[in-house]
Amino acid sequence: MEKDTGSETDPCAKRMKMEKDADPTQAGHLHRFTVKFPPDPKEYTIDCVQPGTVLQAIQTCHKYDEKFSDENLVIQLGKKDKKHAIATHFPCTCIRQDVCLILSHEKEKTEETQVQNEEPIQSKEMYSVFCIETVGGENTRTKLFIRSKAFTRFKYLCVCGEKGREITVEDALRRDGRFIDDLGNFTLSDNKDPIKSTGCTQPVDNLDGKEFKLCLEKTQLKRSKKIVREEVKQRITVIQKAMEKNKVSVKDLVEDRIRAENRSKGKSGQSGSSVDVEEIYDLLREQCAGLKEMMMKRFPGDSYQKKLNLRKEDFGKIRQSFSDVHRVRELIKLGESVCLIVTPFKTGTGFVLFDNFILTNAHLFEDCVEEGNKKLKDGTEVYVLFNFEEQHKNYHYFQLANLKILYCHDELDYAILELESVGKKYNPETEKKVPPGLLKRFGPMPKNGEACLIGHPDGGVKQLDPTSIIEIGNREKAVEGHFEPYKDTAFVVHKINDPENQGIESILVGGKKAEKGTTYNTFMYHGSSGSPVFDAQCKVFGLHTSGYGYNPETSKSVIEFAQPLLTIFEDFVSKLREDGEEKLLKRVEEEAVENSDLKKILNPDKILNPDKILNPDSDDSMDTD
Repeated sequence: MEKDTGSETDPCAKRMKMEKDADPTQAGHLHRFTVKFPPDPKEYTIDCVQPGTVLQAIQTCHKYDEKFSDENLVIQLGKKDKKHAIATHFPCTCIRQDVCLILSHEKEKTEETQVQNEEPIQSKEMYSVFCIETVGGENTRTKLFIRSKAFTRFKYLCVCGEKGREITVEDALRRDGRFIDDLGNFTLSDNKDPIKSTGCTQPVDNLDGKEFKLCLEKTQLKRSKKIVREEVKQRITVIQKAMEKNKVSVKDLVEDRIRAENRSKGKSGQSGSSVDVEEIYDLLREQCAGLKEMMMKRFPGDSYQKKLNLRKEDFGKIRQSFSDVHRVRELIKLGESVCLIVTPFKTGTGFVLFDNFILTNAHLFEDCVEEGNKKLKDGTEVYVLFNFEEQHKNYHYFQLANLKILYCHDELDYAILELESVGKKYNPETEKKVPPGLLKRFGPMPKNGEACLIGHPDGGVKQLDPTSIIEIGNREKAVEGHFEPYKDTAFVVHKINDPENQGIESILVGGKKAEKGTTYNTFMYHGSSGSPVFDAQCKVFGLHTSGYGYNPETSKSVIEFAQPLLTIFEDFVSKLREDGEEKLLKRVEEEAVENSDLKKILNPDKILNPDKILNPDSDDSMDTD
């Protein structure tokens, strides 16, 4: 059968430029794929006759010349909704037959041109192709590791490295050009087996077909911040000493600095500078005047001092409640039941309800369940880690007893899972049991006062965050307080248009969720969904569920939200009764025997309150057990 090279049938095809010593008839290479140039809906055929990069192959189509440039190019692999993106220098031999590449042209530079391996492009078998999630793993929240924001709309970046040439993971990412240069000593966490990590100095040979999260070292981030702080302190000290000694102004310091720089370059200290000192001085004065005017408008009179004192007072209340040693000791003990949940797509937090049952958020599994039911997709592996308080040390992990989410409620956003009765310890290999549950500690939502969260933000080690409850009437003020520094700036426009903020009015006064949950501020945002929320008496009253974000780049939020555990428990009990789970219901009753709040839900008919019956809308906080 005669091979169609596309030179006659496709008007877009050009003759591919032949590189030196290349063999156009190399066995197994001739293949075809298509390219789309949105908004044009057509797919243009590319018949690849010689090994090269994807960009070289695409350049054979005249359509590419119309508006695309190499440095601003983003290439989507396949038609599946923004799942994989490849680099422009990706080997064309690694592109599957008849796959479609979708091109987009960004305003910013998307890749840093790197010195590539000068060896000719090899066959697919000679490469290790692996994927790195654009949402990073441990310690990536404070440091972006991808150069261009354009790639954050994809789930994975496909990375390629030659086998048998001692190319390390670090080499592959540096040559890729889409990752920043100063990643430091990073690791790759295997999505299918998160317990396994690959160091950046390991060869890429055995990574083919695998998917990873990129994790940074926390110690390295702290070290870099420390260096910055030291540099700032040194500069301030130098300025302060100079001003105290010589009693000079800002203008004098600028002039002295310019004279010193000129002398170091062999110029006269008196003249020859291209810098207009008077202009700099005028600009400084203008900035200071504008700053003073802005501060006076924002904080008229002594309002700034009042606001500062109020913040100090709030902080003092929190510190007073959670600084007692006995309370901290009790929280740490209860925190043993908190676990890190790792799915192929997300990480989150959960805690033991009772026996081997775990309570967490339902949204952690939205990409893992089959459509129309709560059964996990075949091949889905979920790990539950306890005692994960220090990286890769002493934790133990469990897997699910079956592939089904036992009980779930999408609006309350809760899910109950059953674990295997015995788990494995990371080091050494010994059996461990599930920690005790927190069901017997359930209590009602407090309307105000202190709160404390225990969870695994960013999928990292277990952390504890004392905070205070934001009352319903103060929620709007708390939200506005976050945006106060950005008033009258473009940031506010971004905040309003940000889809993450749609629906925030539902928790404000008059909103449909205003009375149904508890709000607070916490640093524990992404990855801590499913964390238990404790009150000042160490009763657990809430399931940390969500936050209303305003900055997608830094994952910041203006207010966070917890679902009431008593409401979740009521729904769970009703489902047990509907399904006829008498044995499990009896076990729940045994756990709740000393908790009056749970007993009211389990036996509502046995607790009669005439006032409540006559006036069902009244607020009855009396314990009638």
